Amino acid sequence: ERLRSNERHDGSGARILDTGARLHIPLVEPGTLGPCPVAPDALQGIKRQQTNPARWNGPNWPEFSAEVRARGIELRETAAARAAFATDAGGTAYGLAHGVVIARSTEQVAQLLRVAQHYRVPVTVSGGGLTTEGESVAFGGVLLDMSGMSRVLSIDAEALTVRTEAGIFWHSLAEELRRQDLDYLSAPLNLTSSVGGTLGVGGIDVNSARLGCSADQALALQVVTPTGDIVECSDTHNADLFQRVILGYGQFGVITEATLRIRPYTPLRMHYFYYTSLRTAIEDLQLLDRNDASDYSGILTMMDKVVNLLVAFDSDEREAAFMAAWRARLRGRGEAGVALRMTAWYALRPWRLGEALFLYERRRKLFPEFRRAEYTRGGRMFDRTVVFSRAVWKFWGGRQMVIPDLAASEEKFVEAVLRGNAVCRKYFRRYTLYCVGIKLREDHRAHYELSCVPPDARGRAYGCEFEPMIGDEVYARDRLQSFKNEIYDIGVDLGTSYYRFGGMMKGYIRRVFGDALVEKHLEYKRRADPAMILNRDVIF
Repeated sequence: ERLRSNERHDGSGARILDTGARLHIPLVEPGTLGPCPVAPDALQGIKRQQTNPARWNGPNWPEFSAEVRARGIELRETAAARAAFATDAGGTAYGLAHGVVIARSTEQVAQLLRVAQHYRVPVTVSGGGLTTEGESVAFGGVLLDMSGMSRVLSIDAEALTVRTEAGIFWHSLAEELRRQDLDYLSAPLNLTSSVGGTLGVGGIDVNSARLGCSADQALALQVVTPTGDIVECSDTHNADLFQRVILGYGQFGVITEATLRIRPYTPLRMHYFYYTSLRTAIEDLQLLDRNDASDYSGILTMMDKVVNLLVAFDSDEREAAFMAAWRARLRGRGEAGVALRMTAWYALRPWRLGEALFLYERRRKLFPEFRRAEYTRGGRMFDRTVVFSRAVWKFWGGRQMVIPDLAASEEKFVEAVLRGNAVCRKYFRRYTLYCVGIKLREDHRAHYELSCVPPDARGRAYGCEFEPMIGDEVYARDRLQSFKNEIYDIGVDLGTSYYRFGGMMKGYIRRVFGDALVEKHLEYKRRADPAMILNRDVIF
């Protein structure tokens, strides 16, 4: 009211403060901002920023913690225990739980959720903690660490299935399977991901174009619902829950056990084709995928200067068929050919010598990781589990990681990648792209209605991760968020989806999927989780 006494009006009718110093500050009438352009929970008037969620500081924590301990559940409240989970792999979202529980059994998880539901205490679930948008960071309440449930329960070598606790990391599951000459079907490249966490978001491998995402390999799940019920579900038993939990981003239950398809173990033979054009490389990737011409396919780049299309095979027969029918149709060159072309290109641009030296050093250090003698014999890679995990974490990890992505239909994918690449070049000197196809289930809309699978994809979708190589540099979060926002805006414009659409970028969900679909799933969530306590800051 004191400020209003000093206001005057300009010719447009807008009110302007007259402070004596002639400082002009436009005033906006309440309610004139309109609907928030980002999301209902974002700050009004701040269009492009997404902040950490508000911290939960409920008054009923002492009663909750006493009840949890009375039920024999160890609740760790020391500063050290809570600080161990203060951030995720992204290193840009920070929060602190009131207490940490290490999952030990399905019944213990059920007991915890029943008490949490009664006292309305948030429970945030963490597996490998490899989220990059704060999805596995607790902003108050309980952090439930699933890594304590990491046993392989049974392996059926005849039926080619495995039953495992969901907190196990993929590399540990692979080790157990190898002892019986078996292997997983499809897993994320970083095998320090947990099985349960992966099933909740999808999981993309270099064989996903042929076999589907990791979640597609799940035959049955044991799930603890947000109200503490223990439910077995599959496509034929409690199918509604199964469809909500698979790619459900932890909104509808905690996966405690999973039955997965597996296969006989086979070494693979890898081929590399090099391009200097992203468009050409993606077109060749899609050609191979459409014609089922390889067992593994994907693109890894060093910026957009050297684009590597990797193609691999599980059998000599498949490799021979590729060489006879498809090798000559690919427009990629060998390593030497691309090296000569790049040398000539940079020779005409000596002011970009620093970039050329970076590419050379990157190649010198990275490529041998895929050909280490202890894992490769006779041209065959005998342990892709170790090779890819070592390379991914060694060359792409760091104190800060932001990996915005776009998931698109086959028809939109080239444009999505080219536009995203332009954003990468705008913000960072050095970055990498990872592109891969994902074979979809015939009934994929029922399973993936609100997920990373784009709504207009048919048969196969494609995903591209845009990852700046930050290394030891530290960037302000606003800059990183602005970079991510520009990638996410491409998704809004093209009508695609996102692999990581939770956490700090959840505001884009309404802009991409629309209010009707979001409200539909919000109603599912409210029915399943009346107190809205399970992973409450991921989406809803």
